[in-house]
Amino acid sequence: MTSKPAATAKAATESKPAKISVRGVTKTFALGRETFTALDDVSLDIADNEFVTVVGPSGCGKSTLMNILAGLETPTEGQALVDGEEVRGPGPERGVIFQQYALFPWLTVRQNVEFGLRTMGMAKDERRRRAEHFIKLVGLERFADALPKTLSGGMRQRCAIARAYAVGPSILLMDEPFGALDALTRVKLQEQLLDTWSQDKRTVLFITHDVDEAVFLASRVIVMASRPGRIYDVIDVPAVERDEDFRLSAEFAQLRNRVWHSVYHQDGATAARTATRTT
Repeated sequence: MTSKPAATAKAATESKPAKISVRGVTKTFALGRETFTALDDVSLDIADNEFVTVVGPSGCGKSTLMNILAGLETPTEGQALVDGEEVRGPGPERGVIFQQYALFPWLTVRQNVEFGLRTMGMAKDERRRRAEHFIKLVGLERFADALPKTLSGGMRQRCAIARAYAVGPSILLMDEPFGALDALTRVKLQEQLLDTWSQDKRTVLFITHDVDEAVFLASRVIVMASRPGRIYDVIDVPAVERDEDFRLSAEFAQLRNRVWHSVYHQDGATAARTATRTT
């Protein structure tokens, strides 16, 4: 399997308006009589069809940022925009995939993938055609009539990805979707996701704790710092073939080491300097 990422981050954002814009977003939560700042003045642009990963230490606000973009949380200050419109709640243009598969256990793979299409009122024949297209795209055509309990964890997550793709979102928001899987399955799912993305492009924001995963998948890696959550560094990944040769290359090792250092050796001065960086 070989897949190519989107154009590098700067080229992507310079050639067309941002698909996702985060403008000075701050999010605070009440903790008794005190408040906790999960995000502090975060600004970020993501281009149409760009694949961006977000990595950082626990408590840096990665999931809070995704929840704001999904419309599940509202910023305390600032704005989150999709296609120039402020996010005011969940919308069909944004598909969300969590670490938990959230499949209906009493429905088959096909029925799970068709579920969103049914709620949209799509005709049965078109619903079936569309579901079968995305089931094939994620390599589950042999298991279309299987129940989730008979599938491996990786297969269940592929079903969740097919379901998200089927309703036609222009954006996929993915929060640690492979975090509960074993290492080998995780690598296979990373390759499968890139293969699916290369065939049927979407704008992807992918949250992970895994530095290798962040580098392998993305055209841009956003490193966040915690307490409060803010952007610490933005690292471009060259547009090269994403395959085993890339994983084992010196270039990958250098990128991995840079991201690792940014995640685990953060200093206050650099964090303050890059807190509102956009590219």
